[in-house]
Amino acid sequence: MHSGGGNDDGAITGINVTPLVDIILVVLIIFMATAPMIQSRSVRVDLPKAKATERSAAEALDVTLTAERKLLLQGKPLTREQIIAQLLVMPDRAVVLSADQSIPYGEVIALLDGIRGAGVKRIGLQVKSR
Repeated sequence: MHSGGGNDDGAITGINVTPLVDIILVVLIIFMATAPMIQSRSVRVDLPKAKATERSAAEALDVTLTAERKLLLQGKPLTREQIIAQLLVMPDRAVVLSADQSIPYGEVIALLDGIRGAGVKRIGLQVKSR
């Protein structure tokens, strides 16, 4: 005796992945939109522009010189002597220097000399691409 309805006891032979793909695409778009904001939300530095740029190594230490002449290491405010003391214990690490374009060239060079004096051999300068 068979009822007139469909057979609900049969095995599912296919899975509809369209809703899953839709959700994954929405999450991907959200991550792509928010990633630049998360990366550069710390300190505002007006970087100079350059045509030729390269990406820095992820393990590089960030040294920032703000327009107010404050020094930061990985976002933490320190004096020049404190930064050099910390770099002395890890001279094999790369350093990326971000300096506001309003800072005189001589001050940036003096900071670079201090970083080199701490034994750091790989130093990059962060700029905005044009």
